[in-house]
Amino acid sequence: MPLVAGRNSPPPLYRMIANLSKPVVFALYRLRAEGVEDLPPEGGFVLAANHVSAFDPWPLGLALYPRSVHFMAKAELYNPALKPILEGCGAFPVRRGERDAESFRTAVRLARAGGIVAIFPEGTRRAKGFRKRYIAQPHVGAARIALAAGVPLVPVGIMGTDRLARLGPLRVRFGPPIQLDTESARRKAARTATDELMQRIAVLQAA
Repeated sequence: MPLVAGRNSPPPLYRMIANLSKPVVFALYRLRAEGVEDLPPEGGFVLAANHVSAFDPWPLGLALYPRSVHFMAKAELYNPALKPILEGCGAFPVRRGERDAESFRTAVRLARAGGIVAIFPEGTRRAKGFRKRYIAQPHVGAARIALAAGVPLVPVGIMGTDRLARLGPLRVRFGPPIQLDTESARRKAARTATDELMQRIAVLQAA
């Protein structure tokens, strides 16, 4: 199913999943979103968030509902069972660990056309045990997409998704857009923006 560029009203499957999830996420897990009023009211932008749980897209997407969010999902998830669901919700695949020109073009096209594109710069979830003993190197893809599309890059902190069994509260905090350097070479600008992005995400998580 081809993605509709810039679609801000959710497709039918997205709406169904969101409406079924709202009672659980807002009532049981007490989701609260902060900073939504500071987001661009119209036009596309890139959301970049920390990633600690496979559940992260739910509170992030519901924090902005009924606006639609296009999630960049790892290509491994696109098996025969999940592919129709992911495509029906407006997600698109990315091959991790390599340059994926097609996913980059898709993300830029969506953002330029007014869509909201969500990316987890660390590329994979932070897990307990081994992965906690090293610092994940964030990828510059979110900044590259924002620079190429000419749209804001917005940091997001997601808290509580690693404690779902305890029924702890979920929090999503949106920060002001990162100031992008459009005068320098794009590679340098993307790295500078990514460094600031990760610092801002850490502050949002700790607030």
